[in-house]
This record gives sequence, C-alpha cells and structure tokens, in this order.
Amino acid sequence: MYATERQQEILAWARRDGRAEVKDLADALDVTPETVRRDLTALERRGLLRRVHGGAIPVERLGIEPAVADREARMAGQKERIAKAALDELPDGGSIILDAGTTTIRLAEMLPTERELTVVTHSLPVAMLLATRPNITLHLLGGTVRGRTLAAVGPWAESAMADVYADVAFLGTNGITTERGLTTPDLVEARVKRALVAAARRTVVLTDHTKFGRVDFAQVAPLSAVDTLITDSQLEPDLAEEIEAAGPRVVRA
Repeated sequence: MYATERQQEILAWARRDGRAEVKDLADALDVTPETVRRDLTALERRGLLRRVHGGAIPVERLGIEPAVADREARMAGQKERIAKAALDELPDGGSIILDAGTTTIRLAEMLPTERELTVVTHSLPVAMLLATRPNITLHLLGGTVRGRTLAAVGPWAESAMADVYADVAFLGTNGITTERGLTTPDLVEARVKRALVAAARRTVVLTDHTKFGRVDFAQVAPLSAVDTLITDSQLEPDLAEEIEAAGPRVVRA
C-alpha cells in the first residue's frame, strides 16, 4: 500500500470511529507505529486530523459536542468500569454532586440502595433515574436546558450552587491535558461545572482514555483542583504519571 492510500485509510478510520489510535492502526495496516505517526503528522499538516496523545481525531469533531444519545454507546465497557470504581469514592452517608454526562449516568444507576445520600445534579437523565429512590434526597438545579447534554445551565444553576457544600463532586469532561486541565466545548456549561467544583470538598473526575490530549474551547478547572481522576486501563502509564504529577490521584479501572 502506498503512503497516500494508507493515509486515506487512516482518515476514513478516524472519521468512522471519531478517533484513530496509533497501536490499532499499526496492527490493522501491518506497519510500524513510527510509520503511522508520520502519516498522522502528514494528515495534520493537511488540516484533516488533529494529533492527540496516542493517536488523532478528525477536525470535524473539534468544537462539536455529540448529544447524550450519541455518546451513550461509545466506550460503554470502559464507562461501566469507571463508574464501578467511582463507588469507592462515595461517602458512607452525606452529599454528592453528579455532573451531566454518560459516565455519571452510569454512576447514578449504580448508587447503593442501602445508603442514605443527598444528591445535587443539573442533569435531567440523572434526576429521572434517582427521583423515585427512597434512600436519595434529590436536589435538581434549574436553568436553561441544553438539548445536546440535557443539563441545566445559566445563572439559575450557578447561583443555586453558591448555597451548596457537598462531600464529593463527580465530574465529567470532554477534554483533559496537563497544560489546560479540564475543558468542554460550551462556555455556559463550563461555568456550571466550575460551580460544581467550588461547591464540594473533593472533586472526582470520571473520563475514559480518549479524552486525554484533547483541548476544547472552554476551560473548566486546572488539574490542581481535582483530587482523584478515574479512567480506564487503556490510559498509558506514563501519561497517568504525568497527570499525577500535576495534582490528582489517577485510578485506572
């Protein structure tokens, strides 16, 4: 296969899956990882891909936030393991904040029924899951509902969080790097996320490995504001060490 043909295969792969991993491409194309990296660099120079740690994403994804329904099936096994690991971060009793996102929805589904918990959320799917649970005291934040994330945002949601100080905030993120910390595509959602972090004694971030190396438009918080970061086992150990050096403890589930 000529380099041009190989690069077209790589681009098609990235556009189909939303991301292209160096290792997967090298195995599928029967070439070395170094060859794949050169191809990714060539495609990035042509403005077709953006390099991230371990691979690349198509430029079409940059600044575009998929809807909840589109994200639910992606990385489902990894999200399940991350949510299970997050159960170890729950207080024995007390209060938690659940951010909007598909992994926090998984965590909401797994919350123990024998433990009394107060839950604060701006996520409609999380609220629907917990509204009838007898052991849960649920506080749903008001505001303008974003159709893409089904989360309440805006001044109402932010001002309500000023009265809250919970034991743990469980946060999702669209992007994470050591330089820019946690990022998300939408400015108003970023402001609510910052309010969630400020309203908790501890912050635990739940994110799969594909979010590492990605920087989105709006910054949420630096890594120094995060206590624990739970991800899947596909995160490379050297990157986990780099993240830990910036502040949070990293758990690879």
